[in-house]
Amino acid sequence: MHIAEGFLPPAHAIAWGAASAPFVVHGVRSLTREVREHPESTLLLGASGAFTFVLSALKLPSVTGSCSHPTGTGLGAILFRPPVMAVLGTITLLFQALLLAHGGLTTLGANVFSMAVVGPWAGYGAYRLLRRYDVPLMVTVFCGAFVADLSTYCVTSVQLALAFPDPGSGFLGALGKFGSVFAVTQIPLAVSEGLLTVIVMRLLVQSSKGELTRLGVLPAKSGTTGTKEQAVAR
Repeated sequence: MHIAEGFLPPAHAIAWGAASAPFVVHGVRSLTREVREHPESTLLLGASGAFTFVLSALKLPSVTGSCSHPTGTGLGAILFRPPVMAVLGTITLLFQALLLAHGGLTTLGANVFSMAVVGPWAGYGAYRLLRRYDVPLMVTVFCGAFVADLSTYCVTSVQLALAFPDPGSGFLGALGKFGSVFAVTQIPLAVSEGLLTVIVMRLLVQSSKGELTRLGVLPAKSGTTGTKEQAVAR
């Protein structure tokens, strides 16, 4: 997913940066509000960021100018909602570009849009849709993480196809080529990430039940009106 430094044409790099910027700015506000109103959530926020950093640093060769790996954004999106993950994902990608040579500064906007914007929103959308129909929590967590991972690579395929259309079949031909390669590599990785996210969520249910209740991941007990209202809102 990490599109390498200098791989995109300048116009594309600038456009994706501009598209990502509003989401990151909104995320900074959401993150600041979360930390200010609930300082006790700092540890869980750090854990969500670390989870994203570690998983997305696992680099597997895929397509020229890119790589394949889990993303780790589904967990944070479920816990803190997608705007916060726009910030945590951007920080992750920035550090990886500077310290690990994963991605790059010129392609940061494109990588942020696919992994830190679309991935969390798609995963959170799948999670919320299933929760609405009373699907068991761990099934919704698995699906959310799976969709967040796979949708990131679908967007990366679109980004590369737009930048490098096939000489004969244009954008659609290039999209088919990039998408087919990514799908073969990424589906088992997305499944693995979903299972790992379920394991982590089970541990959090055991160790941080109160915090998960406040965040709306677990249902509130009767008599805790404020928390129950937060759970319904989510």
